[in-house]
Amino acid sequence: MRPLPNTRRRALLVGLGLLGLGGLLAWTTPPYAAPPPSTVTVTRADIESSVTALGTLQPRRYVDVGAQASGQIHTLHVEVGDTVRKGQLLVEIDPSTQQARLDAGRYSIDNLKAQLAEQRAQFQLARQQLKRQRDLAAAGATRDEDVQTATAQLNVTQARIDMFQAQIRQAQASLRSDEAELGYTRIYAPMDGTVVAVDAREGQTLNAQQQTPLILRIARLSPMTVWAQVSEADIGKVKPGMTAYFTTLAGGKRRWTSTVRQVLPVPPKPLEQASQGGGSPASVSNGSAGNQVVQYSVLLDVDNPDGALMAEMTTQVFFVAGKASQVLTVPRAALDDADGLHLARVLTRDGKVEQRQVRTGLSDRLRVQVVDGLKEGERLVIGAPGVSGG
Repeated sequence: MRPLPNTRRRALLVGLGLLGLGGLLAWTTPPYAAPPPSTVTVTRADIESSVTALGTLQPRRYVDVGAQASGQIHTLHVEVGDTVRKGQLLVEIDPSTQQARLDAGRYSIDNLKAQLAEQRAQFQLARQQLKRQRDLAAAGATRDEDVQTATAQLNVTQARIDMFQAQIRQAQASLRSDEAELGYTRIYAPMDGTVVAVDAREGQTLNAQQQTPLILRIARLSPMTVWAQVSEADIGKVKPGMTAYFTTLAGGKRRWTSTVRQVLPVPPKPLEQASQGGGSPASVSNGSAGNQVVQYSVLLDVDNPDGALMAEMTTQVFFVAGKASQVLTVPRAALDDADGLHLARVLTRDGKVEQRQVRTGLSDRLRVQVVDGLKEGERLVIGAPGVSGG
């Protein structure tokens, strides 16, 4: 055989070398491996099960101060934010009308007393005339008709005395009413507190004939009451005496702790009805008229010694249904629910995924307490496509 030319020989050697290099690379490169599954670890932590709700702060005790007398406001002695003491003068209403009515009543009584005195004098005269007629009748010097006339005149005079006495008592009763109404022109604080609202102004005319006009509101700012609105889905978990805490937008991370005082059994009226009378201080419901979320009012009181809590503040309330310290917990996303069972996918040491049934306890918005089925430190697969191993 004739030997190959040098050029062809070199090309053949280069090809064989490249083929060998490719086989070597194929032998040393591992096959494509799928990325490891995402896992979370079973750890110990504190957990708290709670019901959350929004609420509004209102004074626990307050009183609306109104006017029982009609007239123009002459002087308003307080403003919003003023601290008042019980018995302090708040408002003066122009007393001209009431004073005139009182004076007229007194003059009327004086007139009736004068007429009563006149009738008593007439009574004395009638009694003397009757005595004279009886003496004459005993001597046979007068007629029986004259005696009867004198007797009737005495009785008529006595009746007039009784009538004027009754009129005087009636006028005195009216006079006491007029005196009371004159006293109503000066309005005093019914309790200690802070003026939180003023709904009238100096110079404004009040009409107390049909309803009592509201002038101002006095409230005690400690304790305060949270009116929390709890949905009907959660109201069964809230009971009187349950521990609760709340935060406010102005309070930052500060918490106020309290207990549930009362769960109102009837939800507040809708807004369109509440505007006509009734309803609680808090918001009523959401949604359209045909798809409203029924909410119930839950009340809890809290002391406010430093005045940090103010009326109408919005609160986020947490009703504590249960709490546990340093128990096994896993994220909610690590458990699957199937037919009422809680299932977890546990990553074993040999890399397999094992499915287990887990018994759970308390839960919050992020984590669930593990009562049985898992151990501390075990890793759970999140989002694994399937289960292998057993």
